[in-house]
Amino acid sequence: MKGDPAAVVRAMRRDPAAVIGAIVVLLTAICALGAPLLTHIDPNAQDLAATFLPPGSPHHLLGTDNLGRDLLARIIWGSRISAIVGVCVVGIGATIGITLGLVAGYAGGWIDSVIARIADVQLAFPLVLLAVAIVGVVGPGVVTVIATIGITSWVQYVRVIRAEALSLRERDFVLAARAEGATQTRIVFRHLLPNVTSSAIVLGTFEIARAIVLESSLSFLGLGVPPTIPSWGGMLADGRQFLDTAWWIGLFPGLAIVTAVLGVNLLGDGLRDTLDVRR
Repeated sequence: MKGDPAAVVRAMRRDPAAVIGAIVVLLTAICALGAPLLTHIDPNAQDLAATFLPPGSPHHLLGTDNLGRDLLARIIWGSRISAIVGVCVVGIGATIGITLGLVAGYAGGWIDSVIARIADVQLAFPLVLLAVAIVGVVGPGVVTVIATIGITSWVQYVRVIRAEALSLRERDFVLAARAEGATQTRIVFRHLLPNVTSSAIVLGTFEIARAIVLESSLSFLGLGVPPTIPSWGGMLADGRQFLDTAWWIGLFPGLAIVTAVLGVNLLGDGLRDTLDVRR
């Protein structure tokens, strides 16, 4: 099943939770990619004559905020930031973590010890506080948020991939490749890497959800993307002061975060169960 995508899809179709997660992820991706087509309303357009309109108002399905901006348009455009941050963070973290994990697990010795100790040092710092400190020094921005979360997420990959590489390096196919004179680079990337891909995909799925939460947290604190760029965390921060009088301003962005993260986690659970060769 690990090498047959069609079999993986068929197996996941038998898991209702995974199907729901896949649908949520697909809808989020559609909103992120097709935001200009799904809504023609400028998410930053202000209309001070139409502030605090409740959900269901004409031309404003989810209402407006304190500046008269359309909440539905802002939520749709905010999905783009979450998607970009999630995918880019996984790309950075997975590239660094998988490479270091394979090297540490296969090489062993002092190389393994050095990489493991560096990972332990980073794990000693709370990830959110570390991200807040970096962004606070460098300054907020989309690139800064992506780089900050990306370079702090590699540890999760190292721990998982290293453990698998330690087990795989003693397998017969690796010993046979070594006996045939294959270089260490070829063994690592030709023989070990394909066998840890399933675990990396599952871990990457969960890391997307964590990246969305971290980006929303930084934006909520004012350390994420600039206010001119719609983001779910920033919208949630804008709505917290109006919870008593205009609850929808904070409710709908919060529901968007919860739904997206839950969908990604459900999809990740389905992939984990499907790709687990012991099942």
